[in-house]
Amino acid sequence: MYRYTEFDQNFLRARNAQFRAQVARRLSGELTEDEFKPLRLMNGLYLQLHAYMLRVAIPYGTLNSAQMRALARVARQWDKSYGHFTTRQNIQFNWPKLEDVPDILDALAEVGLHAIQTSGNTVRNVTADHFAGAAADEIADPRPVAELIRQWSTDHPEFQFLPRKFKIAVTGSPNDRAVTAAHDIGLRIVAREGEIGYQVLVGGGLGRTPMIGKVLAEFMPEADLLPYIEAIVAVYNLIGRRDNKYKARIKITLHETGLDEIKRLVEEEFIPRRAAFKGVDQRLLAEIRGHFAPPEFIKDDNSAPPPSPALRTFIDSNVAAHRHADYAIVTVSMKSHGATPGDATAAQMEVLADLAETYGHDELRISHEQNVILPHIPRAALPDLYQRLKAVGLATVNIGKISDIIACPGMDYCALATARSIPIAQEIATHFRDIGLEEEIGALKIKISGCINACGHHHVGHIGILGLDRAGVENYQITLGGDHTEAATIGERAGPGFSADALIPALERLLRAYLTLRDRVDEPFITTYRRVGLDPFKAALYPQEGAQDVAA
Repeated sequence: MYRYTEFDQNFLRARNAQFRAQVARRLSGELTEDEFKPLRLMNGLYLQLHAYMLRVAIPYGTLNSAQMRALARVARQWDKSYGHFTTRQNIQFNWPKLEDVPDILDALAEVGLHAIQTSGNTVRNVTADHFAGAAADEIADPRPVAELIRQWSTDHPEFQFLPRKFKIAVTGSPNDRAVTAAHDIGLRIVAREGEIGYQVLVGGGLGRTPMIGKVLAEFMPEADLLPYIEAIVAVYNLIGRRDNKYKARIKITLHETGLDEIKRLVEEEFIPRRAAFKGVDQRLLAEIRGHFAPPEFIKDDNSAPPPSPALRTFIDSNVAAHRHADYAIVTVSMKSHGATPGDATAAQMEVLADLAETYGHDELRISHEQNVILPHIPRAALPDLYQRLKAVGLATVNIGKISDIIACPGMDYCALATARSIPIAQEIATHFRDIGLEEEIGALKIKISGCINACGHHHVGHIGILGLDRAGVENYQITLGGDHTEAATIGERAGPGFSADALIPALERLLRAYLTLRDRVDEPFITTYRRVGLDPFKAALYPQEGAQDVAA
């Protein structure tokens, strides 16, 4: 993984010293909160419902054990002993005191972490496939390019005041685990006649106007990629709307301008920008790539005994194929039944750091699904790893199932939220476990947002849940058939929303209907939905006798 140079370290020290002075001016009253706001947002500090919240970037979801331990230290020393992993592969600390934030940033800088550009109208944390560098289906590791984009975008003088925030995601696999189609720019590594290039999508995004990204370039050679990205952002910066923040994202610019015209403008802008780069980006990329050499994999002697039934169940649920036959990718669920999705205690973070150091070549990943990945685990070590996870309550067997829910913080923390997300996710998880349906239902992606900003990605959930305020009462709309993969689709709204009390019974009706509609026991919900359509599920959600439970 990338290691900070002396230049990087000096940059962070100077940036943190600048912000320390700004915090001191705010605490002394020299700056009002309105004056301080743009300064704190440039450093990832929000003012949430109850307190400040610090959002720390985890570039393309990659961490080492020292960095995970630093996050644990922040949680224990300056917060309430936990952090919240997000769908942007960031971590949020919900309770820091303003006077402590400079010390937090200095502690993070010691291990090459920061909060720069985790807020504001700029290029946000670049995200990537959480199996990057390990997946058996990978064409190429997307992290070197993600790191190149991170370095290019950090404090880029032209792009610090874009019309709106800007998000970029990269995947190296044809099986898209990075939700590239829901980003302002989505990059998919492709191979053509032995050459590595990129399919470039533009104009994706969720929120109040969800859109799937459109292909701007089918194959962009790697040598042209960064100037092409810069041309896209430059065109958006010039013509993107600034009169209405709800229409300021590039998806609206694309919709109003048209794909063909955007493509013409980008290609026109690309020509001088490519010439200006003079190959410096490719020299830097070659240097960065050296930081992402695979670890020295060891060969399994095949002497391990057959797995126990419990370990076999864990492997079937939480382990994915690695590019090296003697290794495995282990997903550690941060969604134990009844827990807050994505929350990790300081103690859990320290255990995960220990496991990565002991078994996993000192690498961890954070997924957009709010879980933690150990990407390089020797298969021979799986029995020991499983026992150590089990001993600290981190061996929940639910990856990809109904309780593996994406959920935003909702009204428990967020000032923008209009309904709760966390209690709903907790109740769904425990209810379907308690009635014994979780295993029978099988693969299912539920995503929950507490407002129309869609931080919980509900639009692309197989079942999406959107919490709204209806005359002071929480109301939950259900969408069906969304998909966040390479077959990305926006879900269909099923009908009127449900009260909080009526939501779980409605979901149970829906899923019991699915169990009768599927044509075989292993047909996933999304496959059944695509085969039979909305109507039979809508009938289950809104039976005549249950009409009184449905909120208008």
